[in-house]
Amino acid sequence: MAGIGSYLKKHTEALVKDVGIEPACELTGKSKATLGRYYSDSDEHSDRFMPVDAVAQLEAAASYPHVTSALAELNGSTLNKDSAPKNSEGGINADVIALSQRFAMLMAEYQQSIEDGIITVNEAKRLLRETVELQKVLIDMKLHLEDESG
Repeated sequence: MAGIGSYLKKHTEALVKDVGIEPACELTGKSKATLGRYYSDSDEHSDRFMPVDAVAQLEAAASYPHVTSALAELNGSTLNKDSAPKNSEGGINADVIALSQRFAMLMAEYQQSIEDGIITVNEAKRLLRETVELQKVLIDMKLHLEDESG
């Protein structure tokens, strides 16, 4: 459970930071301290997680459903958005170009991170951000392909 808890806390932190701490407080009615406890990795907060209604409120305002995606991944599932993504112009050709660009950015970040033979926590966080951005492009591409296939 410790690995799952840590994984969910990292995605909770990404969600709060995506929305912004002040807007997250306003949306959920929670204080900065309370929101911080939901993603704190200290032992005293290891069993504290964000309530589902707060996750739903924040994910409605976020650019990506961080916690819902993490829960799906833990279950071996993936998300499929029914509505068109925010950057849906250009179709499949634009998606292929965006995919190539995002993958190149991920590889550049990886090359920089592994240069000294050690991936630090900050480097891992940057790699994770790039991986999430790559995942968003893949979801856009999947949706365009589904639209074209009927």
